[in-house]
Amino acid sequence: MGKVLTDKDINSYQENGFFGPIDLLGEDEALIVRKKIETVEKKFGEQIQTRCKIKAHIPFPFLCELISHPRLLDTIEDIIGPNILCWGSSFFQKEAHDPGFVSWHQDSTYYGLEPCETLTAWIAISASSLKSGCMRFLPGTHNQGTFDYEETHAENNILSRGQTVTGIDVGDAVPVPLKAGQFSLHKEDVLHASDPNESDDRRIGLSIHYITPQIRETRFPGAKAMLLRGEDNFGHWGEDPWPQQDFDPAAMLELERVWKMYQMKPDEREQVA
Repeated sequence: MGKVLTDKDINSYQENGFFGPIDLLGEDEALIVRKKIETVEKKFGEQIQTRCKIKAHIPFPFLCELISHPRLLDTIEDIIGPNILCWGSSFFQKEAHDPGFVSWHQDSTYYGLEPCETLTAWIAISASSLKSGCMRFLPGTHNQGTFDYEETHAENNILSRGQTVTGIDVGDAVPVPLKAGQFSLHKEDVLHASDPNESDDRRIGLSIHYITPQIRETRFPGAKAMLLRGEDNFGHWGEDPWPQQDFDPAAMLELERVWKMYQMKPDEREQVA
């Protein structure tokens, strides 16, 4: 029995590669976070997911507080143990009646972590329902190795390169609808996707990536993370600083550096490390 999850919950996560929903924020608390995000968007003049990629949390104290919420970290600890790093986060947004979708993919094909053991928590800032395009998972695919995929750059695909696994049977896909303030968990190598938003409201989700300190980043030099609980006795990661204010200037520069590196070819990345 864990701090939040039961043994049955943990076994379900290990067997299927995902689990949810799990309660985190009350409806009023989720609305406060949403309003803060929408205030940021007004200043940007565009969706937060457009400007804040890979490490969306690092320029904003309210997002750093969210990724380190005690109940959330208790849940992560139930799965990976007491030493917890957060190396990244990304928003996944769909406006009302938005044709945007996320194609079937495995996160492990482009994270570059060894071993491939990121635990992702996906928090619904607004409701993520069947109608608004909640996440869907293919149970057990985390135990089937790396699937072949194409970078389609397809129109309306929210993934930056349109990463798409083809030739799979999605008949057994399991949707995981979430109320605002709930979250789900998934392994980085389980196949998942989501459909367009056919509802009358925005669908805003924050995907947060947690690991244990012994995991290494192999594709992106100078990798950094936040130690949120426990100890790091391995030293594989630099330290992402906690922001002092919204739009923290140093954090915004780091956000840009990491995104540029992500878009580069492997032999170019050392130059911006």
